[in-house]
Amino acid sequence: MTSSLHAPLIIDVAGQGLSDDDRRRLAHPLVGGVIHFARNWKDRAQLEALNAEIKAVRPDLLICVDHEGGRVQRFRTDGFTHLPPMRALGESWMKDGKGPAGSGALRAMDAATACGYVLGAELRAAGVDFSFTPVLDLDWGESGVIGDRAFHGDARVVSALARSLMLGLLQAGVANCGKHFPGHGFVRADSHTEIPVDKRSLKAILAEDAAPYGWLGTVLTSVMPAHVIYPKVDSLPAGFSPRWLQDILRAKLGFQGAVFSDDLSMEGARRINGKLVSYTEAAVAALNAGCDLVLLCNQSVNGGAPVDELIDGLAAAQKAGAWRASEASELRRQALLPATAPLSWDDLMHQPQYQHALGLLP
Repeated sequence: MTSSLHAPLIIDVAGQGLSDDDRRRLAHPLVGGVIHFARNWKDRAQLEALNAEIKAVRPDLLICVDHEGGRVQRFRTDGFTHLPPMRALGESWMKDGKGPAGSGALRAMDAATACGYVLGAELRAAGVDFSFTPVLDLDWGESGVIGDRAFHGDARVVSALARSLMLGLLQAGVANCGKHFPGHGFVRADSHTEIPVDKRSLKAILAEDAAPYGWLGTVLTSVMPAHVIYPKVDSLPAGFSPRWLQDILRAKLGFQGAVFSDDLSMEGARRINGKLVSYTEAAVAALNAGCDLVLLCNQSVNGGAPVDELIDGLAAAQKAGAWRASEASELRRQALLPATAPLSWDDLMHQPQYQHALGLLP
């Protein structure tokens, strides 16, 4: 099998337009997509032009962004709606007011669907294919990096609201990504700068934090594992653990969609069994553990040498037999691409469904 049958790398670009180096990297058969950050944004016209440039290199590239609402929202001006943090939906769930018992939950579910539709429709109108949302972590009140990104502390509420948000995304033609499997909300440490350790038992994690992944298995289209170590289950972080990804997520929970690594430049991904590893070593470990796609973020700036190192290193590792291309993984990647054409921004602004959804946001 050749590398052209599996494009596992999701990389970024340095600026608000493509350089010759960006085009060369995006054309490489191992590259399957792009993730945008705030530095790639000036206004909608510029973003649409950038995304058109990317699709001109290869129409099958998956254009992604972390766009959840609240403090994790890359595009905030020039018409993009300021979406609430997901905690606002959980708080709405708890407020029945003067209505009958449970009416707060029903209003919150409708608002979650509206959030998903607005989020997805605006991104698609600007040329973005996919957002890494929703967060399925439970709010235990300990994690600063998760915090109000979580819907709630009850896995049942999280699952109901996430399912509703996914429905809105689906209506906009956008796939979803549940994160961070099996759960990042219990630990205080931030995996961007540390290696968090969750010492709970597998039974406790499956009963609480990982429960949404089982309950949402028929609607989850992709999952992102946590750069967290759960030592009572495995000494490896979940994103590098065949035990977590193959034995538990795939075999036990029956998940059929795509698995993304979290950012390989995060501190939680840079050390495996105490050893500092290269980006290539981390990517090979993640792919061999069961990830279909691997992300390397914010390394295209200042010339992008780390991105070239990863592309060349992964190609060499494949040639040496250190990892094998997977046709199933490539099919999962392609399944995340939108199947329908988006509305233009002007048409979206006048669409009754969109206007109604705006009125439902908390």
